[in-house]
Amino acid sequence: MGWLLAPLFALLLWARAAAAVVNLKYSIVEEERAGTVIGNIAKDAGLSTWEQTVPLFRVLSNSAPHLVEINPLTGLLVTKQKIDRDLLCRQSAKCLISLEEMVNSMEIYVIKVEIVDLNDNSPSFPAERIDLEISETASPGTRIPLESAYDPDAGQYGVQSYRLSPSELFALEIKSRGDGSRFAELVVEKPLDRERQSRYSLQLSAVDGGEPPRVGSTQLNIRVIDSNDNYPRFERAAYTVSVLENAPLGSLVTELKASDPDEGSNGQVVYSFNSYVPERTRQLFALEPRTGALTVRGDIDYEEGTVYEIDVQAKDLGPNSIPAHCKVTVHVVDVNDNVPVISLFSVNSGTVEVSEAAPPGYVIGLVRVSDRDSGPNGRVRCQLLGEPPFRLQEYESFYTVLVDGRLDRERRDLYNLTVLAKDGGSPSLQSSRSFGVRVSDENDNPPVFAQPVYQVMVQENNTPGSHLLSVSARDPDLGSNGTVSYQVAPSQVKDMPVFTYVSINPTSGDVYALRSFNHEQTRSFEFQVLARDGGAPPLQSNATVRVLVLDVNDNVPLISAPPLVNGTAELYIPRGVPAGYLVTVLRADDYDDGDNGRLSYEIAEGARGHFHVGAANGEIRTSRRFAEGADTTYELVVVAQDHGKPALSSTALIVVYLSPALDAQESGGSLNLSLIFIIALGSIAAILFVTMIFVAVKCKRDNKEIRTYNCRVAEYSYGQQKKPKKKGKISKNDIRLVPRDMEETDKMNVVSCSSLTSSLNYFDYHQQTLPLGCRRSEATFLNVENQNSRNSAGNHVYHTFTSTQSSQQQPDLIINGMPLPESENYSIESSYVNSRQHLIKSSSTFKDLERNSLKDSGHEESDQTDSEHDAHRGLYCDTAINEVLNTTLNSTGSQVPDQGHNQ
Repeated sequence: MGWLLAPLFALLLWARAAAAVVNLKYSIVEEERAGTVIGNIAKDAGLSTWEQTVPLFRVLSNSAPHLVEINPLTGLLVTKQKIDRDLLCRQSAKCLISLEEMVNSMEIYVIKVEIVDLNDNSPSFPAERIDLEISETASPGTRIPLESAYDPDAGQYGVQSYRLSPSELFALEIKSRGDGSRFAELVVEKPLDRERQSRYSLQLSAVDGGEPPRVGSTQLNIRVIDSNDNYPRFERAAYTVSVLENAPLGSLVTELKASDPDEGSNGQVVYSFNSYVPERTRQLFALEPRTGALTVRGDIDYEEGTVYEIDVQAKDLGPNSIPAHCKVTVHVVDVNDNVPVISLFSVNSGTVEVSEAAPPGYVIGLVRVSDRDSGPNGRVRCQLLGEPPFRLQEYESFYTVLVDGRLDRERRDLYNLTVLAKDGGSPSLQSSRSFGVRVSDENDNPPVFAQPVYQVMVQENNTPGSHLLSVSARDPDLGSNGTVSYQVAPSQVKDMPVFTYVSINPTSGDVYALRSFNHEQTRSFEFQVLARDGGAPPLQSNATVRVLVLDVNDNVPLISAPPLVNGTAELYIPRGVPAGYLVTVLRADDYDDGDNGRLSYEIAEGARGHFHVGAANGEIRTSRRFAEGADTTYELVVVAQDHGKPALSSTALIVVYLSPALDAQESGGSLNLSLIFIIALGSIAAILFVTMIFVAVKCKRDNKEIRTYNCRVAEYSYGQQKKPKKKGKISKNDIRLVPRDMEETDKMNVVSCSSLTSSLNYFDYHQQTLPLGCRRSEATFLNVENQNSRNSAGNHVYHTFTSTQSSQQQPDLIINGMPLPESENYSIESSYVNSRQHLIKSSSTFKDLERNSLKDSGHEESDQTDSEHDAHRGLYCDTAINEVLNTTLNSTGSQVPDQGHNQ
């Protein structure tokens, strides 16, 4: 049965504005059990239903809700019960069930389910027996229509042919009606003779087009009667007439006419409907037996039936009458008598809800308009009356109501819309249908505070738990979306969490103090209050609350000068001081602000005649010169008082002693102490300066001695070796010469060792002598041979490079720890060797060169002091190395920069 359930669907997708319509077509055979899957709409439309918890499909319309349904979560189209096509669609050529589904409120799926007919019914006749009378005078070829068989199945499974049991006198001829149905006529093949045989019994069978075909039979009884010479004849074998669908009762449709040439009762004709004319036709039309007038009997409706075929027979009243037959085809003419009918889907009780977050193109309803009239009378146009933002979108068989702008429930939550439908008849008929659109709330508005910044002033020393202020925020959304709760945003106040300072009622927004504030510690602080609604997800906003802590006169002035001992200070002044002499300065501290911290001083008790105090600066001065016989001790009770309300004050006892031993110069002691302090600092600075000069001289002398011993120092770091470029500049600092006080030889060796932390190059007089910590396997020597020792050197002095590990030719010179390339040939011209200032003979040693330099400079070695000798030696080394390097590297284009003798 797989082929019976295979969906035959054609998918057509197009987009108009924001909405889209998808047409799907399925088929299923009738008589399938309940729960049979017709098709998977979600799969065929490419929709995912994995873990779907919210209905994906919304039914807009269903022409047979008792037969099929769609699962809103999975999109499966299934049967609810057995479907009998013959009962559902009767004899219709096609049997369709229509559904409209909405997906995601943006796509509409128009689904057609074709019910495929099965050959499950056999043809049947109206009666088990048909009695027929035929006059014996009926000539061969006479045709007598027979009652048709009925088969509930449609199409090819309906009645296709008739069969008659074998007979020599009678045969069947199959004919078709205008609706495609077939009927049989009995044809007389040979003359009848009643005297020979008056009755015939034949079997009439109806056969449908199934495989295998089904057959229905009835008994046909023919009785041959005595002759009535003539029988009625109609003027025409078929009549075609038209009648308006709103024709009044009794209106004449047509008048039939049949004539019989016999006289008397044999020529009197009576008209009647054939026995197999449907009952519904008999209800709509009436036939006058005597006149043959066909009139309107019932209410004719074009929408119920457009064509009626009526079989009429005419018989005379004579014996053995043979009836005459004719067919009347009545066409019903449509009249614009039906107003358009508007059907709204997704509208319950006249109101449809739509979220304010619905985007443009969101479908809120489907409008189907029908008009039972045909042609222009049934062609309907719709329009939407009401306020924007809504519009109608037209499709082939329906309209959709779309959102055409932004919705805001807070601005307007209800719209009244009217759909007006008007047909194309003349005059035009119209109808209307009104409905409301209620905009549902979405959490699209955050709470808004009444003001962005709240400021409250509170006096210090407040009671913990006291109310500070109330904040308020409003959210125009509904329900939980508009329910606002408050909280304090996390922050720090003086390195303490703000939650230790204040709290807020989450419902009312009342802010309370959690501690007693101190103006001297915290004069003001700010924190953020959050207002959050109850939506999902919630929205929030914030406001700033600034708390100003007002000062209260709660701090007593504290006297800090002069120093007090148990509230008393003792002072000594010379006896002979003049009036206005400064005894001391009274100082007090008050941590309050403003007037609460502004102090004034006064003498409350004591020798007011001898002393007075400055009210603002607190200076206690003498008011007069003390006489010779004056008292030696004076007591003053001084008061430091702020200007708060109420004022706070502190007192101190000042005892002043007149001392004859002190003179007026002692009053300048503070100046002398400052001078002493300045002198001490200058002395220390001078000592440090002298020390630095001594150290510098010492270091310079040490460096001079080192230069005397080492003519040129070249720093070398083994970890930073880089191969020099061929034409790079070579500095004299790159070579270190180390003379040793040993016996002169014909060679001087340059030793380089890589294992030393700072590997240096040495001029050494003995090849076997290596620097401390240097292994011979790592040593490299630069040999300077005399000219006489070379076999074929010409006038040049050659420098050859040897190693204890290899006898191969090596670079001639090591500069700053790096050997020069092998490709360069370094030589010293004889002209340079023989120069006046730097004459170097082949047999000369290093010391010979040194002595020649001293002689050239005009000094005898014997006459030199050690220091002068070292200085000239350094001068010689500096000049010699510079010249040697410049001449040696002449071929490479390199030049040793002149570093000066101070290097």
